Amino acid sequence: MDLSTKYLGLNLKSPIVPSAGPLSTSIDNIKAMEDAGAGAVVLYSLFEEEIEHEALELDHYTVANTDSFPEAQSFFPKQYDIKIEGEEYLNHIRKAKESVNIPIIGSLNGKKLGGWVDYAKKIEQAGADALELNIYILSADHKKNSAAIESSYLEIVKSVLESVTIPVAVKLHPFFTSISELAVKLDKTGVKGLVLFNRFYQPDIDLEKLEVIPNVLLSTPMDLRLPLRWTAILHGQVKADLAATSGIYSADDALKMIMAGSKVTQMLSCLLKNGIPHIKKVLNQMVQWMEEHEYESLNTMRGSMSYVNIADPAQFERANYMKVLHSYK
Repeated sequence: MDLSTKYLGLNLKSPIVPSAGPLSTSIDNIKAMEDAGAGAVVLYSLFEEEIEHEALELDHYTVANTDSFPEAQSFFPKQYDIKIEGEEYLNHIRKAKESVNIPIIGSLNGKKLGGWVDYAKKIEQAGADALELNIYILSADHKKNSAAIESSYLEIVKSVLESVTIPVAVKLHPFFTSISELAVKLDKTGVKGLVLFNRFYQPDIDLEKLEVIPNVLLSTPMDLRLPLRWTAILHGQVKADLAATSGIYSADDALKMIMAGSKVTQMLSCLLKNGIPHIKKVLNQMVQWMEEHEYESLNTMRGSMSYVNIADPAQFERANYMKVLHSYK
């Protein structure tokens, strides 16, 4: 049974790819992911704010006192006193590449051009096989329209593509006015992949302390429906590979996404809940299903249930909305 796939021009032994998150901060975990059958690993994200902090901190320690008096050079800190987040990330990429044989995909999370464009090149030089851009622009300014926000996405992507030669994927959120239009525009820039979808951080309010509190809610299997729908719609509209993420817990979930048109299915929440060996369980169940239904490879089923291939494409559109609501008992 052939579970191999090709994503971002990379040959993967399986379509299961652990997505960016805390599990990949450990080299041992990355090794365990490879042993469990993961096709590739997306490393935890390096955030724009960490890069900016690094630059400011380095400037503070090495420049701030230089003109104080002639002996100011003695006030430079020892190198090990300066914590460099970006350098730690680059070293982690190098260690990961030395430790496993599956592709390692770097991840950058930011909202504007800034220093992270420079870090895209550094991530490539560190040995990453590909790069995933997680652009997180949440505009609270009513004067900034949707066109301006989308232009920011395109500007960032184009700048990164000019700085690297490794394949680049863009992780999108589902809150654009026209996901299809933006996807096509991004596709024309030359990105090799689109990841559907990022889940924005949603704050909560503590009623006792009267404070806004941060918390992380893991995805649930119900979150699968949104990326499933848009993967099916975008399949065939763009040349870029589609990666599905959010709510993928089981073999059935992964198979549905591949039939919708995805090249890979990214997992994180289910691995945080069930452990890294869950990857092997999912892959074994995928093989069992494929044998029972006489599929020899993922390629033979990919896109078979996408918008362009099903008999009634309206199933993915508004026409089915009214029918479903009226039929609910």
